[in-house]
Amino acid sequence: MEKERQTETDQLTTEQIERELRREQYRKDYRRVLKSTIGGLITVAAAAVLVAVLLLPVLRIFGKSMSPTLKEGDIVVSLKTGEFSTGDVVAFYYNNKILVKRVIASPGDWVDLDEDGTVYVNRERIDEPYLTEKAYGETNIELPFQVPESKIFVMGDNRAVSVDSRNTAVGCVAEEQVVGKIVFRVWPLGEFGPVSPRQGKDGR
Repeated sequence: MEKERQTETDQLTTEQIERELRREQYRKDYRRVLKSTIGGLITVAAAAVLVAVLLLPVLRIFGKSMSPTLKEGDIVVSLKTGEFSTGDVVAFYYNNKILVKRVIASPGDWVDLDEDGTVYVNRERIDEPYLTEKAYGETNIELPFQVPESKIFVMGDNRAVSVDSRNTAVGCVAEEQVVGKIVFRVWPLGEFGPVSPRQGKDGR
């Protein structure tokens, strides 16, 4: 009788041990999967941050110098690139701030303005469908003006208030100052979409 009780006790203890082993194995498997998932999420988040910082910086527009194309509060995505054409909208560093303007002319080009604000590049009037009105604005450079090597001539779309390459306070923008070319607007949602080099006041 005593031997039978001992046997039952031994069997019960063995079952308990097996159950405990299974629970411990489950905990180990759960922790391993959890660590793997967290590690994957961290990797994806780090990659997203690197892409955002190095390739596709996200910027918020301040001020009115680019209205009506871009308005204060708009959130845009820029693309890191070293190639720019007339009409491209670019962001660049200036005195620890980031300004957004439109490319008007490239290195070596000659820029000239009429009193009414009509812009000429290499003696040809450029088509600017994105403007609501022209203005001579804050211009104090000697015209016609030749864009220096490795620099670009930029102007805001709100010509009456924009301080840009027409003024020596800002001047032309060196290539190393450029953050990127503005390619997409993500906010407000009602204006979600690409920022075209020829985008006018009606958003097209």
